[in-house]
Amino acid sequence: MHDLHDPAQRVLQITAYESLDFEHALQYSKTSQIGAYVIRKALIRKHYLSNTVSTWLVKHPDSILTQHFRPCVHFELDYAEFLDEALVDAWDLNESMTENEQKESSEQKQWWILKPGMSDGGNGIRLFSSLEDLQAIFEEWEGDESEDDTEDESENQAPELPTHGSHDEGNAMTSQLRHFIAQPYIDPPLLLEAYGNRKFHIRAYVLAAGALKVYVYREMLALFAAKTYQSPRHNEESGTLDLAQHLTNTCFQDEATKSSSVYSFWSLESTGMRADWKEDIFRQICAVTGEVFEAAAREQMVHFQAIPNGFEIFGVDFLVDADANVWLLELNAFPDFKQTGLELQDAVVGGLFREVTRAAIAPFFGQAESESTHMPLVRSINLGRG
Repeated sequence: MHDLHDPAQRVLQITAYESLDFEHALQYSKTSQIGAYVIRKALIRKHYLSNTVSTWLVKHPDSILTQHFRPCVHFELDYAEFLDEALVDAWDLNESMTENEQKESSEQKQWWILKPGMSDGGNGIRLFSSLEDLQAIFEEWEGDESEDDTEDESENQAPELPTHGSHDEGNAMTSQLRHFIAQPYIDPPLLLEAYGNRKFHIRAYVLAAGALKVYVYREMLALFAAKTYQSPRHNEESGTLDLAQHLTNTCFQDEATKSSSVYSFWSLESTGMRADWKEDIFRQICAVTGEVFEAAAREQMVHFQAIPNGFEIFGVDFLVDADANVWLLELNAFPDFKQTGLELQDAVVGGLFREVTRAAIAPFFGQAESESTHMPLVRSINLGRG
């Protein structure tokens, strides 16, 4: 931005978040457009997202989010030995664990999913059905951290999170990932025989523009797990859970399975499904997306600040259950487009940026916005910010 002859001349900033000149954009809001919002953790941090939804539902108990987002238990934990104290107020979780202890059959138990509030790429996700399971997860992470501390002590370095290629893939470190959420696990998911009955999630690309219009790009991805799905209720007797049956994030897969794990949502083959099942899922995704952005914009104004000269692309993940109901999983800023693959790159990524130019960039620089069926407007909110 220092190279501009006139600081007030028209400029568009699209680069990594850390490199954006927010000060310039805020100072010259009529001529400087920026490709991210300064603050949006009400959406992109899991524990903040949980609070965004729960706060919205208090005031809007009939919101569609009641049917499309699983309530979360949020807790903070530094060390595994303090887990009991951290869960004192986790009424729903404690009640579920107590009920599980009284059930003779593992098939009757309710399973939960643990997610670090500030991790990405599926890092740290685990499943559990008892407080003993949960305790063991944190003790395992703490053990890994102690080993890394010992190795790095001579170099005076802070321990790093394990990489996806390391032997403890999917692990996390308790002291570094202090915030956690636990949710009832969605089981069973929708399984398609043509893809080996593997679990999958949908990655939708969402544009938030100005203050505030929200669009959903029609081209979506279906990302499959590496192995055939088996309910945790059915394989508990073996004593181990194979996360490759449950984690649909391609970060955990090698190149051999990645090639058969990413598909265009609209090209999915199915038998026994209604003819319009994909359109119905897309309608649900559009409705849920619009609702969660409005919830953040209206009820979390400190943690989501939409500005008139800003826009941002989010990767939003959804799971479809066996009844074809859509569940919101998470929202990601600066989504990773590499998982799209070369075959879908132009249709998904290229088409997305053409639509972003049409809906967000061109209107800011004086061109009329044209309607498009490729990226429908799902929510328009006047936040009174210009």
